[in-house]
Amino acid sequence: MVKELWQLLGLYLLAVNLTAFCLMGLDKRRARREAWRIPEKILFLPVLLGGGLGGVLGMRTFRHKTRHWYFRFGYPLLLAVWCILLGLLVWWNFSRQ
Repeated sequence: MVKELWQLLGLYLLAVNLTAFCLMGLDKRRARREAWRIPEKILFLPVLLGGGLGGVLGMRTFRHKTRHWYFRFGYPLLLAVWCILLGLLVWWNFSRQ
């Protein structure tokens, strides 16, 4: 049962990080074409839900939203918070055994 929960968490984090990465690329593409843009709240949502790594990689890969301080510092900060939470979860899981 615990193994399945860890696998489910891994799949969830993979999906939310991929979503954050793709949203950054999609918004950059729309910015270049001067088309309808994705709201910044929507860009932050997957990062808040655990997609910090995908958001940071998308921001760096597509060179998108790098001038906005709340993206430049917010994405890495949220990534750090999620890393700490995952580290605590792993520590708590292995300390129980």
